[in-house]
Amino acid sequence: MAGDMKVLNALDSAKTQWYHFTAIIIAGMGFFTDAYDLFCISLVTKLLGRIYYHVDGSSKPGSLPPNVSAAVNGVAFCGTLAGQLFFGWLGDKMGRKKVYGMTLMLMCLCSIASGLSFGREPKTVMATLCFFRFWLGFGIGGDYPLSATIMSEYANKKTRGAFIAAVFAMQGFGILAGGIFAIIISAAFEASFKAPAYQVDPLGSTVPQADYVWRIILMIGSLPALLTYYWRMKMPETARYTALVAKNVKQATADMEKVMQVDIGTEQKEPAVSAVKSGNEFGLFTKKFLNRHGLHLLGTTSTWFLLDIAYYSQNLFQKDIFSAIGWIPAAKTMNAIEEVQKIARAQTLIALCSTVPGYWFTVFLIDRIGRFTIQVIGFTMMTVFMFALAIPYHHWTLPGHHIGFVVLYSLTFFFANFGPNATTFVVPAEIFPARLRSTCHGISAACGKLGAMVGAFGFLYLAQPQDKSKADAGYPAGIGVRNSLIVLGVVNLLGLFFTFLVPESKGKSLEEMSRENENSAEEGAEVENHSSDNRTVPV
Repeated sequence: MAGDMKVLNALDSAKTQWYHFTAIIIAGMGFFTDAYDLFCISLVTKLLGRIYYHVDGSSKPGSLPPNVSAAVNGVAFCGTLAGQLFFGWLGDKMGRKKVYGMTLMLMCLCSIASGLSFGREPKTVMATLCFFRFWLGFGIGGDYPLSATIMSEYANKKTRGAFIAAVFAMQGFGILAGGIFAIIISAAFEASFKAPAYQVDPLGSTVPQADYVWRIILMIGSLPALLTYYWRMKMPETARYTALVAKNVKQATADMEKVMQVDIGTEQKEPAVSAVKSGNEFGLFTKKFLNRHGLHLLGTTSTWFLLDIAYYSQNLFQKDIFSAIGWIPAAKTMNAIEEVQKIARAQTLIALCSTVPGYWFTVFLIDRIGRFTIQVIGFTMMTVFMFALAIPYHHWTLPGHHIGFVVLYSLTFFFANFGPNATTFVVPAEIFPARLRSTCHGISAACGKLGAMVGAFGFLYLAQPQDKSKADAGYPAGIGVRNSLIVLGVVNLLGLFFTFLVPESKGKSLEEMSRENENSAEEGAEVENHSSDNRTVPV
């Protein structure tokens, strides 16, 4: 049959080689930066409040007003959502590799720029920070569909799930690096510039040098991405894009022979090019796409959306939990830099215990038990633990019961990462046709970010106490934490139901999943009167 399938078969059956691991590192650095940047902003917001929103004579340190806090935290989400859609579409139009360098440069430049600000007024500092964090998010957004697609198209079919999940698991290392770096920087500044606690000396507790702390923490985010820029530029275009979308089988073969150091030896016949044309040229907004992949796309978008609502609402409870169990003392008993260090320490500990192990459980088990099973287990456990936190919520708030709360809380996020947080990223990169793969992954990821916004901001308002007088400054009354947790339990349950729309892709080739091999096999049979690779799959 046509030479294009030969290249793809060689990729599917290739042994795990060194280039697979370099691809994981190169693709994973984007996620490392993504997690680092999103994580660091939560460490930095408290410090920004103390530096720029200090109120003379107040008993509590300055904090960001609700609208400013929402803007600083949320503007990167908006950028990410736009970037996922735009670069996802562009990755299918121009090729993965061409777009890949653009997203990385954007991330590096905006990481550095977000640590610079024009002017000294709180308004101008926050405006420039938000502006550059939007564009930083735009670059990060592009990294989602491109990294997933590149990794899935490079991998062999036996270990593909583990490789894509490993790229995603670099987020865990990004969170750890963010926490550890913040601890080191704040410890160094704390040792060099001694300051009293806020309650002793409100003004003196924030040393002028504290302004450098948040800038350094944000700017360092660009380093890992910059380091991999050279290798990103050297990666060849993926063979699947070159063969199936750009229709240049010869080039695809040459690229893969160089990377894999094997001789695929395809004899280039004319029909090879036409073999992939024909009935497989349907676009995203066609009836054929709707019939073949409509439910799949609904499955990947809805599960990612629902998961991120639950996943990103965690940040709300995190700070309250830490304060409640005494990991973080009252703000007024610390100086500004000390507070950064304490929050970083607590969040790094949570990451180390529940977040990072969950990712790697997925990496090791995804090709053994499959995507579907992991996602079902994950959503089920998250539902159970959310209800276990919510129903006896009063019990958990009593002194002495906090440890149980933290254990259940950590387990919820262990099963998010050993569960839908990883699988919702892996599956959209495997089940759609090559020329729509990046676009569909971008659409799924953007729905996830929409969920993240609902989780991060919707619940900020929802979780406020029902009694307005007890709500945080500037917020209306909400439904309370207990009811918010019940809502999250229901969201996870819905995620479980929508999981049943997503097909299992374990051990199958990408062309089998997207049914691209059906048409090319039929065409090849017509042209050559025999079909050497008719692996038609009933779907």
